[in-house]
Amino acid sequence: MNISDFDYLLPNELIAQEPLKNRDDSRMLIVDRGNQACRDDQFRNFPDQLSEGDVLVLNNTKVFPARLNGRLETGAAIELFLIEQIDQNIWTALARPGRRLKPGKRVEIGNGFSAIVVEKFDDGRIKLRFEADGEIFELIEATGNTPLPPYIHRGDAPGLDTDRARYQTVYASERGAIAAPTAGLHFTPAILKRIRELSVSIVEITLHVGYGTFEPVRATDLAEHNVMPEKFEISAETADILNSAASKQNRIIAVGTTTTRALETAFTRHGKFIAEKAEADLTIRPGHKFAAVDALLTNFHLPKSSLLILVSTFGGHELIMDSYKHAVVHGYRFYSYGDCMFIS
Repeated sequence: MNISDFDYLLPNELIAQEPLKNRDDSRMLIVDRGNQACRDDQFRNFPDQLSEGDVLVLNNTKVFPARLNGRLETGAAIELFLIEQIDQNIWTALARPGRRLKPGKRVEIGNGFSAIVVEKFDDGRIKLRFEADGEIFELIEATGNTPLPPYIHRGDAPGLDTDRARYQTVYASERGAIAAPTAGLHFTPAILKRIRELSVSIVEITLHVGYGTFEPVRATDLAEHNVMPEKFEISAETADILNSAASKQNRIIAVGTTTTRALETAFTRHGKFIAEKAEADLTIRPGHKFAAVDALLTNFHLPKSSLLILVSTFGGHELIMDSYKHAVVHGYRFYSYGDCMFIS
C-alpha cells in the first residue's frame, strides 16, 4: 500500500489542545470488526465492553520532562528534545533550531548544567554529552518541560493540574518515555476498580515510548517503511497470565499502540510470552497477522503516521478510515488529549 492511503482531512479545531476536566469524560468510538460498523459511546462505559476472563494490558511507562531550554554562548535560544539515553551522560536529541549546532558547541541550560554536541546525524538527531554537578536525571526533572506534541500550541498548563500530571497515565511508574501512551490517559482509579470487579485481569508491561513512535513515515511504499526499535519489558507474572489467557482463548486487550507493538513483537519472536527485557523492532503494516492482541483501545492518530498504519492493519483499512471520517463528522477530539476508539 501507499502512504497516501492513510491520509484524511482533519479540521484544526478538532485537535485537542487541553485535557478534559475529568479523564473519563472522553468519548469512545466503538469499532466492531465483525459487523464492519462503528457506534458512539463514552469512555466511562468502557468496562461494559469487557468480559470475565479478558486480560487488559497497560503500558506503565512514565514520561519525563524531555524538553530542555538552553542558550549558546552567543545568547541564541536552543530547545533540546531528548530522545534516548545512550550512556550515563550521553543522550541523543533533536534541537530547534538545529543548524547552529555543530560538534563541540555547548548549550548552557542553567545552574552549571550544560550539554556539548558530540555528533550530528543525517536524520536531524544529535548526540549530546551532559556536564553537571549532580545526577543528570534529577537535573532534567528539575529543569525540563513536559514534552507536549507539536500540535499542542501552548506551553505547560498552569495551576495545580499541570501537564506533568495530565500528560501521564494514573498508573505510570517506570520512567523513560518521551511521549505518553495516550490511550491510557482516559483511565481513572475508579474505572480500573470497576474492571477488576468484572473478573478481568489487569497486567502491566513497559515500553518506553521513543522517537520511533512519532517519527514521520518517509517511505512512499509501505513495504519500505520501518519503525525504530523501542525498549520493552515483560515480567514473568505478566507472561504467565498472558500465556494462560491465550491457551484458554480469552481475549488479550491492548491499551494503546505501544502495548500492541510490544506484545506482537514478543509473541511473534517466541511463539509465546516470556519474561524479558528486549527491543520491540516489529513494524506493523498491512500484511501483518496479529498473533497476540484480540482487541485494541487507542486514540485517534495523525494522518500518514506509523500509528494509523498499525491501527488500520489491526482493524482493516476500509473500516478504520471510514471510522475516522465518522469521528470527524461527529466532532470527536483528536490526538493526545483527544477521544478514543475501541476496536473489538
